Amino acid sequence: MSGPLNVTDLAADLIRHPSVSPDPGESQLALGAILSAMGFTVTHLPFGEGAERTPNLFARLGTGAPHLCFAGHTDVVPPGSAGWTHGPYAGEVADGRLYGRGACDMKGGIAAFVAAVSAFLADHPEPRGSISLLITGDEEGPARFGTLKVLEWMQAHDQIPDFCVVGEPTNPTQMGEVIKIGRRGSINARITVNGRQGHVAYPHRADNPVHRLLRILNALTTEPLDSGSEWFEPSSLQVTSIDVGNPATNVIPARASAALNIRFNELHTGAALAGWISTICQRYAPGAVVETQISGESFVTKPGPEVDALATAVRTVTGREPRLDTGGGTSDARFIALYCPVAEFGLVGTSMHQVDEHVSVDDLRALTLIYEDLLKRMVA
Repeated sequence: MSGPLNVTDLAADLIRHPSVSPDPGESQLALGAILSAMGFTVTHLPFGEGAERTPNLFARLGTGAPHLCFAGHTDVVPPGSAGWTHGPYAGEVADGRLYGRGACDMKGGIAAFVAAVSAFLADHPEPRGSISLLITGDEEGPARFGTLKVLEWMQAHDQIPDFCVVGEPTNPTQMGEVIKIGRRGSINARITVNGRQGHVAYPHRADNPVHRLLRILNALTTEPLDSGSEWFEPSSLQVTSIDVGNPATNVIPARASAALNIRFNELHTGAALAGWISTICQRYAPGAVVETQISGESFVTKPGPEVDALATAVRTVTGREPRLDTGGGTSDARFIALYCPVAEFGLVGTSMHQVDEHVSVDDLRALTLIYEDLLKRMVA
């Protein structure tokens, strides 16, 4: 490698590899070649079959401790049909901004870490610790054959890091605002109540499932799940759909269903909430069918040396004191937290998943400096 990489050029090159989830793999092949030239041992780890085939990449430099890992994803959401003033895969720079699908979520973050490592190695060619990247191709999809599977492989091959930074865009409006040290858990549920169809004028000959479903939903939503905790807001249960499928005004339907989602803090587990939902359903509608899917458990990495080092790096580069936060949706950090301490810090996310997704070139440079500073504090 001739010298430190230019973060903007690298991010633009990654954008030019279309990689709607699941990533077909070309962006990871390009990234792997760059990392190999930097001295990393690169392992490509595809998992899944057929349409679910997902490319993943693990790369490590060094064997010493501490081991710092950067995690991210090369897959992106579709660009949509129209409205882009710059091509979604052109990787164009205009007015100080890099445009393209994945610019901030999160090819820009991946480019910043790789550029930071190249700058760090120019000054520290033989670091005492080791550096790795965990890159998946299905974070924007069902996440079945990505980070979760790579972590299992890493554990089997003694590659679990001491600390992991996920490069998701965490900052609401400007660099240095937020480090995410945890995420709420998420559980989806669908409740189906079966009854007996009949004429509304003769309700005694029918069994109205809607009434029982409403009693269930009332019981689930009347009282708050909790009042929050040290690091989390109160858990939130939201009914997302009520479905009867009845176009007639004079017919009692035979079936009624509802869907809900709970974003929960560390005072609960997904299994306990699933059990609570089932108990309420059987109380008001014996025989109701309850289907639940746990997307992830709640987790928090409480402040310690690693989080402090990241916060210090952010403060040193931006001059801002980052807020330690646990809000927002889920991310692949929910899987990593099962194996090692993890925190998330990346770019400003105001344009992610939007038409004309973009990132400030200055922010890309700032993020590169933050990651480089963290490398110096942890593995130099």
